[in-house]
Amino acid sequence: MSQWPSCKARVVLAALLRIGWSLKRQSGTSHKVLGREGWPDYVFAFHDGDEIGPVMIARIARRTGLRAEDL
Repeated sequence: MSQWPSCKARVVLAALLRIGWSLKRQSGTSHKVLGREGWPDYVFAFHDGDEIGPVMIARIARRTGLRAEDL
């Protein structure tokens, strides 16, 4: 069983912003480019109401440093 829960995209984005990521630019309503010192930019391409499953959250975590307790 995965350590990651399913979450709404707005919850995941809020967690990323809390751990130090900032919004660099946004294209439309879904594609947001996030930046953080020492990390490559990350494109967060979800609408706020989208449900993100555990596998995708694990992928996001690998690229951003997100931990399960940050959610």
